[in-house]
Amino acid sequence: MTPMKTGFYDLSSLLKTQSASGKRYLEFLRIPPMSAGIYVLPAGGADPQKPHSQDELYYVIKGKARFKAGDEDREVSSGSLIFVATNLEHRFYDISEDLEVLVFFAPAESD
Repeated sequence: MTPMKTGFYDLSSLLKTQSASGKRYLEFLRIPPMSAGIYVLPAGGADPQKPHSQDELYYVIKGKARFKAGDEDREVSSGSLIFVATNLEHRFYDISEDLEVLVFFAPAESD
């Protein structure tokens, strides 16, 4: 198998695919050193995620909520970048506007 050299993605297409899947998370990239996906949570919804065994970087595309990671608690909205270290308890809550979030795991998220 030839290693992946490039990948081009269209955000609107990814969001349509995620919506059609009926799932909150759609992974669109997986290579050993990293994986990436779209995470969508509705206003008033709950974020059921648990700590991961990889570092994570979130980029909030749109929406508004609070985010708690360890002892940190902040309001996040479009343009927010959030780093979460391996195994740290974290979640979005008080979601006041539908959230669309790009999520990057390093190394790739394990199932």
